[in-house]
Amino acid sequence: MSSSELTIRPATPADIPAIFGMIFELAVFEKLEHMVVANEAMLHDSLFCDKPVCEALVGETGGEVVTFALFFHNFSTFLCKKGLYLEDLYVQQSQRGKGYGKQMLVALAQLAVERDCGRFEWSVLDWNANAIKFYEGMGATVMPDWRICRVTGDALAQLSAQG
Repeated sequence: MSSSELTIRPATPADIPAIFGMIFELAVFEKLEHMVVANEAMLHDSLFCDKPVCEALVGETGGEVVTFALFFHNFSTFLCKKGLYLEDLYVQQSQRGKGYGKQMLVALAQLAVERDCGRFEWSVLDWNANAIKFYEGMGATVMPDWRICRVTGDALAQLSAQG
């Protein structure tokens, strides 16, 4: 998967520093850097252990990784098919406006079709109007009636202790 400027490929262990750097840039952009507890070793283990919990594509230009997409499979009970869930897609600030985000989404959609996924999904922050407009322009539907529910940290431990 490549264009004249961007080559998209599966991530390798050598890409971990670049991906992790962009994860932190993404956290800063989303004003969530205080939530980052991950490190490069954890990311490496998640992507490249015996049973990886996620996968990543990277996009590079001029030998430099400038974008990444981290994803995993989920499941739809209504379709009785796996889906492809995009956890994060990030394009470095200096590389935006070149179509790289669209190329990454197309590559992921192609992967979802190849893998016979019933859905390709992701979340977007409600204040990120530019991203929402971009995703809708790509054919995505922003689901107005759905909200993400999350239990973490002490609340997760307390919930698991109920019984």
